[in-house]
Amino acid sequence: MRIIAGGSRGRWFKGVPKDFPVHPISARIKKSVFDILRPRLEGARVLDLYAGTGAVGLEALSRGARSAFFVDRDKRCLAVIEENMKRLALTAQGKACYGDILQDLSWIPFRAGVECFDLIYMGPPYRDADNNMLAYSTPTLARVAEAKLLAPGGWALLQRYKKEKVELPAGLERFREERYGDTDVEFLRPAPTP
Repeated sequence: MRIIAGGSRGRWFKGVPKDFPVHPISARIKKSVFDILRPRLEGARVLDLYAGTGAVGLEALSRGARSAFFVDRDKRCLAVIEENMKRLALTAQGKACYGDILQDLSWIPFRAGVECFDLIYMGPPYRDADNNMLAYSTPTLARVAEAKLLAPGGWALLQRYKKEKVELPAGLERFREERYGDTDVEFLRPAPTP
């Protein structure tokens, strides 16, 4: 895996072994998403949920984000993220932390040292180890909304299997959707208050 653009452009970072229950973002999706995000990255505070290798947060840091906070519930993934931040000399701007994203997330601002985030990327797994479909998107969005993690004017992106049905929690609205084969990326923002 490698960084596409920015200060670390072209630098390679470590992926995860194939037996990890991680579905890394493809280079095609990452390039397309970051082309859309380009004007929003400078100085952004980024939250990478279900971080896996840290590919999204690392790309954001390379492109000028102020900070990135990575959360995953697999400690092996967190070790890979830590190694990747060292390899890319991004440890001062990034922090990786263990957490179950389907539970209460109100602890994140304290651990991250920020009140809220300008960009949140969520890439929950599509399938379990036995290849059964998972439906983590709706509960993940609910936890993010409950913890009030998205800054006013911020964007939250949800990468999901195209057939997974998603219910948006109060306070978030969908304003864009991109499809890449079997994967959809939904762009969300705070809903206007009535």
